[in-house]
Amino acid sequence: MSHTPEPSAASLSAEQVAHLQSWINKTETTQDLVARTAVTGLSATLDRDDLPAQDGDSLPPLWHWMNFVPMARQSLLGPDGHPARGGFLPPVPLPRRMWAGGRLQWQADNPLRIGERVERVSRIASVDHKVGRSGELLFVLVQHSYSNADGLALTEEHDIVYRAAAQPSDPVPQPTAAETQAAWKREINADPVMLFRYSALTFNGHRIHYDRSYVTQEEGYPGLIVHGPLIATLLVDLLRRNAPDAVLTDFSFKAIRPTFDLNPFTVLGQPQDDGKTIKLWAHDHEGWLTMQATAKIR
Repeated sequence: MSHTPEPSAASLSAEQVAHLQSWINKTETTQDLVARTAVTGLSATLDRDDLPAQDGDSLPPLWHWMNFVPMARQSLLGPDGHPARGGFLPPVPLPRRMWAGGRLQWQADNPLRIGERVERVSRIASVDHKVGRSGELLFVLVQHSYSNADGLALTEEHDIVYRAAAQPSDPVPQPTAAETQAAWKREINADPVMLFRYSALTFNGHRIHYDRSYVTQEEGYPGLIVHGPLIATLLVDLLRRNAPDAVLTDFSFKAIRPTFDLNPFTVLGQPQDDGKTIKLWAHDHEGWLTMQATAKIR
């Protein structure tokens, strides 16, 4: 007879959770320049045959993730390669963190453009603590708005999940079989070089993406983890390759299961009957669903 694991004991006290929740409504305003060199670098990393990037060109959707990245001094990094906890984001002591998903909406008549200065206003919208069969989780929702000289260009909700360290007794989540038939399909070999290049372009020092001994010995994963934002970017890239004239207005995505560099994975897309909605998803080499997304175009 199977045994359902009991909920894990919380390591965060009510006082600690209340302290973390005091970050709710904290805001931060930053400015950045959309750099042509970074755009050229991401085009190469995604293996695109693009024309040379020029100032004034529209920035492809999700490529703004190369901007507004934390650039902490080397001495201020934590053991996982991220900036030490605190500052704008709450100092969550749980060691594992992931970009779990997000929702974005573009102002189609006011795209972000290469060479322009952009202002981002960020707000901590919520901090939620949960303890269940999969362990202790803390969810942080961050809202961003991006504006250029012509006004609001993009709004984004960013879901961050913090988890306790992996334990041998942790229950293994039941995987979900992905649909394997789709109008659009592309196999991706996210090898260590691709992961390094994306980490470099986004100034992401998180060691799970490039340090194999760290990710296997310290965090207990079998291989290097493919960045969730990279998979989301590859899903949108699949849309761009198959519908190059489409203008993306909305995109939502959710990470379902980690993807590792040990085997190729597949990104898929299926336009819906309304002509405006596209279902996008990714599955690993075993056919398990790893990310699901919805795009709306005009």
